[in-house]
Amino acid sequence: MRALAYVVVTLGSLNIPAAFAGPDMECPGGSQIEIGNCVHATLQAVDTAIESALSFAMKSAEELDEITGRTAAVPALHNSQAAWEAYRKAHCDYVGSTYGGGSGTGIAIESCLVMLGRARMEELLDYAG
Repeated sequence: MRALAYVVVTLGSLNIPAAFAGPDMECPGGSQIEIGNCVHATLQAVDTAIESALSFAMKSAEELDEITGRTAAVPALHNSQAAWEAYRKAHCDYVGSTYGGGSGTGIAIESCLVMLGRARMEELLDYAG
């Protein structure tokens, strides 16, 4: 708990918006149930956005392969996405393990999934053309 207070104080003194601190701090509500529901809804929205960004990136990869007459971009994107999904799950499972089975474990895992998902969505859009 002391570490969380340190992070909040540090972020406040740096004028960093709470959005950069994690989805759990973006969600209103005082109870873990309210925060957990909000983080879960955010995760669903982020996963939907990833699917859309992946679709755009895949279309660009298909067009590139068609223009170049090669079949490199589409399989590379498939491999990249599969590797990223495995990393995301493994890393966020690790983050959850650092909570020692406490009541905030689920929120921590889903917050991690949201944060990595947001970054992945931006990466995919960069390559969507």
